[in-house]
Amino acid sequence: MNVLLGIGGSDDSIRALEQSVERAQAAGDDLTVVILENPESDREPTDIESRVFQTLEDAEFTAEVRHLSGDPGSQLVDLAEREGFDQIVLGGGQRSPMGKIKLGHISEFVLLNSPVSVKLVR
Repeated sequence: MNVLLGIGGSDDSIRALEQSVERAQAAGDDLTVVILENPESDREPTDIESRVFQTLEDAEFTAEVRHLSGDPGSQLVDLAEREGFDQIVLGGGQRSPMGKIKLGHISEFVLLNSPVSVKLVR
């Protein structure tokens, strides 16, 4: 499977990175990690990139790492469609006190507009 992981620096996206690398390694999937501009994150893109490379190195796994600029949701959906990815993986989805899932703006856009399957990691 050809998997596209969008990471914007949230704790959920870091968990998505770790789980996606583990899953890709076990299943033999191809993984592309895309670092997104996320205004809701306190982490700098260089810090996120360092974390990505450290996670890949620790797992002894090779994945392509890219940066996307502009609107992260639409850029991610466009990339997935243009390059024929089978799945998009994102961190996202917090539970409200009432038990409903609250999505960030990137996750919501991708879920509503993606032509491929979307996996949310919480």
